[in-house]
Amino acid sequence: MSDLHGKVAVVTGAASGIGLASTEALLTAGAQVILVDRDEAAVASACSKLGGNAIPLVLDLLDAKACASMIPRILETVGKIDILHANAGIYVGGELVDAETTAIDRMLNLNVNVVMKNVHDVLPHMIERKSGDIIVTSSLAAHFPTPWEPVYASSKWAINCFVQTVRRQVFKHGIRVGSVSPGPVVSSLLADWPEEKLKEAKEAGSLIDPTEVADVALFMLTRKRGVTIRDVIIMPTNFDL
Repeated sequence: MSDLHGKVAVVTGAASGIGLASTEALLTAGAQVILVDRDEAAVASACSKLGGNAIPLVLDLLDAKACASMIPRILETVGKIDILHANAGIYVGGELVDAETTAIDRMLNLNVNVVMKNVHDVLPHMIERKSGDIIVTSSLAAHFPTPWEPVYASSKWAINCFVQTVRRQVFKHGIRVGSVSPGPVVSSLLADWPEEKLKEAKEAGSLIDPTEVADVALFMLTRKRGVTIRDVIIMPTNFDL
């Protein structure tokens, strides 16, 4: 296992939930972290608590121009990117017939298109340096058809395919690509869950803490360079009850 001192990491959706937990884990491991989020107040609050190695970058990834500016702005600021944790995402659950089509567009754009664009934009830099790590926050929903969230699950199935195919393209450049696929995590993404389902999950111990997901991401990043963890599914022990 290697530490991350001297590494520069970028985490999207970094102001809360898995993104914030990942940021904290990376900082503890010695990395400098760029926190990318659209919530200016939350990013500023996080960085004020996390110290000088936490650098805020406030932008809305759903804005195409802002999204395209992310990697160039980071490289201009810190000079290199060793790690990209593409974590930003949103959730649409429930019956498909009840979903708003604008919400579907927004979710697919952030969960799929933005991830692809962020990875696309960072690859030339990593290929030139012949090194890099890319981790994508996927979901347990990427691995089986989840009947209560067809829109969200479909976005994660797409991302699972993207991760596994891009990984095969870029490993020859010294770049590792993998995903972490958590079951239900205590985060803002669960705000759209039906109240009775959320209550049932909490009472059954079927939710995990974001720090558990961050620990998995850190495990993936700290393997020797000849080892790639391509995907880790992490879920509450009681989830299958």
